Amino acid sequence: MSKPLSAARVGRLLVGLVLYGVAEGLMVLAHVGVGPWTVFATGLAERTGAGVGWLTNVIGVAVLLLWIPLRQKPGIGTVLNVLLVGTAIEATVDLLPAPDHLALRVPLFAAGLVLLAVASGVYIGAGLGPGPRDGLMTGLHARTGRPLWLCRAVVEVSVLVVGWLLGGNVGVGTVVFAFGIGPLVGFVLPRLNGSRPPRAGVAPAAAG
Repeated sequence: MSKPLSAARVGRLLVGLVLYGVAEGLMVLAHVGVGPWTVFATGLAERTGAGVGWLTNVIGVAVLLLWIPLRQKPGIGTVLNVLLVGTAIEATVDLLPAPDHLALRVPLFAAGLVLLAVASGVYIGAGLGPGPRDGLMTGLHARTGRPLWLCRAVVEVSVLVVGWLLGGNVGVGTVVFAFGIGPLVGFVLPRLNGSRPPRAGVAPAAAG
């Protein structure tokens, strides 16, 4: 039985999504590499001149449309994810200066990665629907019967390669993100929610 919708859960969702976007924005500003979906968004930004945050929202809408043939049903958290994460990324990138020196960029990336894990624990704990990218992966898993980790790997490697070819922000941070975000979320999530760690392969995708 699902929990009833409450102001506390919605408030938790909003805080988590905004913090998620801020975290992504910090990693973009660090310019040492970002997660696969943000690589894709930064690649599109390079080609179009549009803001990476606004493009993140557009990508979220496009991915959400792919839920239709997969017969996935979005929740309020899914819709707010599409609206808020990219907006928070754009605000962060626009308002904060990008550091010039690597000695500042590396700690900024690390702070963004840790904040992303915390934000994930906050918004996942609200239980109001997955982000569009996570829903795409679970929908592919449900429709194809392929392992969730394989669906995730195929999707994220694909968007990473396309983003890289477009000139997206790929670097050492991309590798650190790939190997670090799962364990970090696995560590944070049960401590924020008093629950078991998530199953392997279900750590949230970049920008949810």
